Amino acid sequence: MSSDLLKKHPQIAMPPTAKLRAAMKVMTEVRFSAALVVDKERRLLGIITDIDVRKALLAGKNLDCPVSEVMNPKPVTVSDEMTPEQISNAFRERPRAHIPIVDRRGRLKGLAAMVDYALIPKRFPNRIVVMAGGYGKRLLPLTENTPKPMLRLGDKPILEHLLEQLISSGFGHFVFTVNYLAEQIERHFGDGSRWGVEIDYVAEEKPLGTAGALRLVPARHLKDPLLVVNGDILTKVNFAALLDFHKTEQALATLCVKHHEIQVPYGVVELNEHRLEAFVEKPVQRWLVNAGIYVVEPKTLRWLPRNRRCDMPEFISAIRKRRKDGVACFPIQEYWLDIGGHKEFERANGEFEALSDNA
Repeated sequence: MSSDLLKKHPQIAMPPTAKLRAAMKVMTEVRFSAALVVDKERRLLGIITDIDVRKALLAGKNLDCPVSEVMNPKPVTVSDEMTPEQISNAFRERPRAHIPIVDRRGRLKGLAAMVDYALIPKRFPNRIVVMAGGYGKRLLPLTENTPKPMLRLGDKPILEHLLEQLISSGFGHFVFTVNYLAEQIERHFGDGSRWGVEIDYVAEEKPLGTAGALRLVPARHLKDPLLVVNGDILTKVNFAALLDFHKTEQALATLCVKHHEIQVPYGVVELNEHRLEAFVEKPVQRWLVNAGIYVVEPKTLRWLPRNRRCDMPEFISAIRKRRKDGVACFPIQEYWLDIGGHKEFERANGEFEALSDNA
């Protein structure tokens, strides 16, 4: 996917000995805001933009000077081996109308146009660790022969709904931690190629809790912050905003939190010794609760214990011992449901169709 502008107007690419007036003429005739400087083998030497021309004239250069004296010798380029998603990200990082495409030897191969890549969703390099190894005891007997993440909502397992939401958010690399009836999960999802993504598996020989399995994630997956998600939730969280928040906060870990309300079904009486202090009819209690979604820096995984159970509260405490302000909290305003028991599972079955319709 690239613009055919260079094919239609090959004069955009010129030798380093070409005059500045020739570059200006090309830019005017083609109505393209740049000229490309290449050698005899088509290696890209530099680029001249309208700004470069104006700076050269202000510096006293004349129109007969060679373009090699005016060009930017270190232009932004993309490789002809990059995926469309990677090129799209390059445009986001360095907004401009066109970016030259070069091969391994630096030879000019074309011009990528922003308009061709604008609608491609951003792709993130981060690995997503999906915790899918639990027994789901609160959902017995439904989980007697089926792992909780594989219970079906409509025509798909819970875990497949979550996977598709993460894929649509721009993620393509997943690690599933599995234990209970792991073969069902691995058989259904395979290597992820059915969804155009990569799925690896980390098998717990014994249950390691909500954090312990992170110790088993291969080191090759630990280049970027890990996004850790419980495999039994439905959500519309803005994961891009979550990663931006984590980066901005410079946190060692970020914990997603959600407001949870409970209404007391009775009038609540407050006393001062034996005298009435206040009487509140059916008050609402509101707390922030853990939403089962985290971002963690790779180096924090060294602080997890080896070969024993460790739940997230213990892991978070270990991080805060190293740096008291090291854990940030990201409030979730979007839809979120933890399918912990039968009541939540019934609710999820009643809501997933609406979620799909509004995706």
